[in-house]
Amino acid sequence: MADMSRRNFLRSAGILGGGAAVATLLASCGDSDTSDAVQSGAVKLDFWTHDPGYVKTYTTSANNANAAKAFPFTFSLAVTSLAADAVVTKLIAQAQAKKGTPDIAGLEVSQFPRMMKQNIAPSVLVDWSAELSDEQKGDLLRLADYTVDGKAYALESDTCPTVLYYRHDLFKKYGIPEDVETWEELQTAAKAALRAGKALGICCNGQPGAALGTFRQLYQQRGLNLFDESGKPSIDTPEAVEVIQFMADALKSGLFTMVPDPYGAPNGAALKSEKLIATFMPNWYNVYGLQANVPKQKGLWRARVLPKFSAGGGIGAALGGTGFAVVKDKPNTKASIDLVKHTYLTKEGQLLRFKTAGYLPTMKSLYDAPEFNTYADPYLGGQKVFPIYKQIAAEAPAYHQSAEAPKLIDTLGGAIQKAQTGAISAAQAVKDAMAAYESQTK
Repeated sequence: MADMSRRNFLRSAGILGGGAAVATLLASCGDSDTSDAVQSGAVKLDFWTHDPGYVKTYTTSANNANAAKAFPFTFSLAVTSLAADAVVTKLIAQAQAKKGTPDIAGLEVSQFPRMMKQNIAPSVLVDWSAELSDEQKGDLLRLADYTVDGKAYALESDTCPTVLYYRHDLFKKYGIPEDVETWEELQTAAKAALRAGKALGICCNGQPGAALGTFRQLYQQRGLNLFDESGKPSIDTPEAVEVIQFMADALKSGLFTMVPDPYGAPNGAALKSEKLIATFMPNWYNVYGLQANVPKQKGLWRARVLPKFSAGGGIGAALGGTGFAVVKDKPNTKASIDLVKHTYLTKEGQLLRFKTAGYLPTMKSLYDAPEFNTYADPYLGGQKVFPIYKQIAAEAPAYHQSAEAPKLIDTLGGAIQKAQTGAISAAQAVKDAMAAYESQTK
């Protein structure tokens, strides 16, 4: 399959789009290619990913490890580039066939629920919980995203903290303070901009997953997520109704504008025409959303923490991510574990990841490291952004997953889209979503 850039994948998947149904899995998913584990020497690792940024990162990491003679292995990669959903589809198929599985695979976070079905992840993947020290577990962010029954089967690549990107020059022009504390205060402060037809955020009417992306980020600000730690839906709440109503009201007032998704031509046109002068999205949107669509606006944008809801909550939110997993019981399993650890569990590896592809540290302790804190983002006018990321990373609630996530994404995302247009109330959207989800998961 042709290589797919991260931006194109995000557009097509809507971040949270559900994948195809998982096929019935055999009781054991071991790879029949296995033999005695390789302990040293040259190893070529089968490496599957949807994002060329990871190829660059891991290739450089492998070369650095080889040069430093940090391991008894000499690493090289055999890269297979697939769409994010195809990585999981092919991984499951090859595990069933008991041959042809990768050594290392990047699992996009919205696709991981497919690995939670029918004991797939425990049958196929290395349990990182057994590979990490207690200190490492306490320092790593976002282990919950790839956890099944208390065990983590992938290591996250990026914390993906959501910020409010805003046009510094236009906020000044329309008299919008850059330090407004709440969404409600922002609405009031932006009256002149709204009268001029400017919007400060988006809602989406494309795929249900795109609509849910907006909801999820705002819902996390209220301290909640789609599922609780036990894997049960946690959307039948007053906070969910509040957030959906806020989205509908923001569209009605003009604070937000409607686009199919945050990546396509309509959103790009809104940025270029200066109709959209602020938007809340994760750190990676700087490159894949703003710079990709409006490179000539370099230096005009800034980032800040999200305004809070006056009813409660905080600034913590995140969206997107990819966890790297190692297939167990293969000849190169030990070498694969060593390379992932070198890339993701060392200061040098985390700094390399940031320099090569912009992935933020996933170790809490590194948010105080000068190598990161002194970074001045050229697109954001030389702004030092890590103090902002650190605040968000400390507050973002754990994102618990469920094997049934695609069903909730479709039902809730569709209901939110109806509420955005006023076809149903926010309370009815939650009620309808829960009813549809329960009927599909009996």
